[in-house]
Amino acid sequence: MIITVSLIWVVVISLCCCLWLALGIRKRKPGEPPVENGLIPYLGCAVQFGANPLEFLRSRQNKYGHIFTCKIAGKYFHFLCDPFSYHAVIRQGRHLDWKKFHFSTSVKAFGHDSMDPRHGYTTENLHQTFMKTLQGEALPSLIETMMENLQSVMLQSDTLSPSKDRWDVDGIFAFCYKVMFESSYLTLFGKDLGNDKNAARQEAQKALVLNTLENFKEFDKIFPALVAGLPIHVFKSAHSARENLAKTMLAENLSKRENVSDLISLRMLLNDTLSTFNDLSKARTHVALLWASQANTLPTAFWSLLHMIRSPEAMKAANEEVKNILESSGQRVDPSKPQLTLSREDLDNMPVIDSIIKEAMRLSSASMNIRVAKEDFLLHLDNQESYRIRKDDVIALYPQMLHFDPKIYEDPLTYKYDRYLDDNGQEKTTFYREGRKLRYYYMPFGSGVTKCPGRFFAVHEIKQFLALVLSYFNMELLDSAVKVPPLDQSRAGLGILQPTYDVDFRYKLKTQ
Repeated sequence: MIITVSLIWVVVISLCCCLWLALGIRKRKPGEPPVENGLIPYLGCAVQFGANPLEFLRSRQNKYGHIFTCKIAGKYFHFLCDPFSYHAVIRQGRHLDWKKFHFSTSVKAFGHDSMDPRHGYTTENLHQTFMKTLQGEALPSLIETMMENLQSVMLQSDTLSPSKDRWDVDGIFAFCYKVMFESSYLTLFGKDLGNDKNAARQEAQKALVLNTLENFKEFDKIFPALVAGLPIHVFKSAHSARENLAKTMLAENLSKRENVSDLISLRMLLNDTLSTFNDLSKARTHVALLWASQANTLPTAFWSLLHMIRSPEAMKAANEEVKNILESSGQRVDPSKPQLTLSREDLDNMPVIDSIIKEAMRLSSASMNIRVAKEDFLLHLDNQESYRIRKDDVIALYPQMLHFDPKIYEDPLTYKYDRYLDDNGQEKTTFYREGRKLRYYYMPFGSGVTKCPGRFFAVHEIKQFLALVLSYFNMELLDSAVKVPPLDQSRAGLGILQPTYDVDFRYKLKTQ
């Protein structure tokens, strides 16, 4: 009997293996890129890619050339590694769909109904909504509100009284999370108690925001797993955290808040008038916006501040730039009366801090630009080669290969705060590879129509954060020789990578 059962299992496993060999392995057709199916059914190359995406892609580029195909979690990804051919993908709007992947990922992660108008739940054009409320004429108002909130959050602690000449100690990541999350959250989603100055009410409001932050962190931890396709119910605490966030963003709660941004106000209106979402699904779309506004901004603030503090040259140049901007507008730094203002024009005139942020993002960005083939078509590359792409296949650009290319960036693993400054100290926009000028050399925000519509606000709020930290605080690393922590590769493909551990520093208010 035991032998019979064993034989049955051998037959079943053999049949499964045969079925996988017959149906689970793609055979390369004439004109298609080289293909690697991987050894694990369904997952394919996912484990190898996830362990170290950059090294995996470099090894396959050396083996196959500028374009190759890998099976990852049931899908076939065509990785294009030639930066001169990026435009061949970015301009292919007729054959490639950038919405399908993003909309389906959002549904999996946040649990709302599809926001793709083609699925019939809403007719809202999200891209237009974002462009209208995060760019152009809408940007100065966001900048002004963020400036007020940053100063309020940074300086409201009793331990930071100007009369106390003492150092406070914190982790840089923890500090950035607390200050940036609360300030940005209040800027976008408004205040529960408006501008009430009552101390008890202010503390109650702060407690609500910090509770939101804890729920955000709990949910954000498992976000890569959700994108990979795991159901959120597997992660009980994260599921509970996501639902808690959604409850705070029900229309009945958001409608009671004051100073809500145009983005959220307009989205509430369009959810009510253009969609068939139920109340909970509407709230979950706002959770998606919360995640999008914070998940990459917070680690970017950390890397920018850490690298700046570690570099005396960067600190000196940034301090001088902020000092000159404030003096030119007749402003004086006074921690007891925090009323500094930095307009959009002021922030745009900060090439040093802009370069500090860009270099930090270059070193930590691991975003993946995704397009899905709407039909079979022929992709023409810069080197005059052409490859056949199948319908529903994914074409991926992995900008970290660009950002870490020693033929573009000299000594690419080293942080150089002035890497994006030209000889005149202004923004550098010309980069070359083997003598050829690059059209694409810096891509942390995506490309083409998929570029993050909130990128201008994100960069401006980090500039404000760094400028205010420099203006109000003296800062020191507790260990002057501290090493940059390794990157958490589990978030590869999602944007800015987080550190695997925090770095301690100390700070105190500057005396007048």
